[in-house]
Amino acid sequence: MAGIYLHIPFCRSRCAYCDFFSSTSLDEKESYVDALCRELHARKNYLQGQIIETIYFGGGTPSQLSAGDFEKIFQTIDNTLGEQCLPKPAMEITLEANPDDLTPEYVSALRHLPFNRISLGIQSLNDTELRSLNRRHNAVSAIQAVKRLQENGFSNISMDLIYGLPGQTQTIWQNTLKKAIALNVPHISAYHLTYEEGTPLFQKWQQGEIQPATEDLSIQLFEILIDRLEQAGYEHYEISNFARPGFRSRHNSAYWNGAHYLGIGAAAHSYNGCSRQWNPSLPGARYLDQAAEIEEIDAKTAYNDFVITRLRTHEGIDLEELNRLFGENQKDYCLKQAQKFLQNKTLEINSSQLYLTRKGLFISDGIMSDLML
Repeated sequence: MAGIYLHIPFCRSRCAYCDFFSSTSLDEKESYVDALCRELHARKNYLQGQIIETIYFGGGTPSQLSAGDFEKIFQTIDNTLGEQCLPKPAMEITLEANPDDLTPEYVSALRHLPFNRISLGIQSLNDTELRSLNRRHNAVSAIQAVKRLQENGFSNISMDLIYGLPGQTQTIWQNTLKKAIALNVPHISAYHLTYEEGTPLFQKWQQGEIQPATEDLSIQLFEILIDRLEQAGYEHYEISNFARPGFRSRHNSAYWNGAHYLGIGAAAHSYNGCSRQWNPSLPGARYLDQAAEIEEIDAKTAYNDFVITRLRTHEGIDLEELNRLFGENQKDYCLKQAQKFLQNKTLEINSSQLYLTRKGLFISDGIMSDLML
């Protein structure tokens, strides 16, 4: 199975923590949508006939596009890749959206499009935190957006949250999680704040205006996250992702399991098993004026990618699959490197699965690094 990712770079305003490629100018929206359609035509053979199971509109803020924009893109997908796609009801088709875009009129329009999964960039349900992040919504409007989607028949809703924010306490984080759980969405993604160079938050940190969360507090917030969501019936199926049964993100799970994907749009990445490539980060349709960069994947890189992606998941590394793909020597190397983590119980083996324990989740980057070549 394969997937399509479409990058929509437009944002009404830039969040204080974000370093993704985006633009706050909508002047080039029409020409950009046309460029997406031209690229879909030009690259229709990239997936070499593989069945397409997921389509994901990410950003930026894809909910800045109109229903007409989406109709044009979906029609192009049908014309160029329709024979490879599962029937739309069987696909997972995700739209990333900001709560303040989801007016009654916009949600009503979405009902007539193929989207069957909405990923909401909520980030916090505390108004002070939302203002510090330069988010356009407040907690009340975020909650209203979720309920509006549910009332209009959208049952597969994901909510993005951020923890480790400046000034965040355990109490504030617990209250956000309590409100999130009460909304009964089937999927929650939660990420620790990172200070990306060039962002307003990074500059405030460098100037001493704010202080990052301490390591001890970050661990406590992560433990609260895991405990509260597991108690509420969510499966912790990937380091940052929690889902009710049957509601894992199929698109992201495909990434972590090595599926191929076609990335369309400025700064979008693609992967076909032999190479990775990514489009230039240029505004409007200009990204098509330059060739994509390509990285050929050698055996070492393929092994390292396998370790990084699989170990992020609840199931971990399938040692039999590792042996089949990379040979017995690489399997033995992986097990040798894993010994100290097995001894200190940050890794465990069950049958042929090598996976992180809860203790190991807190130091997962270091474990992955040691298992790599």
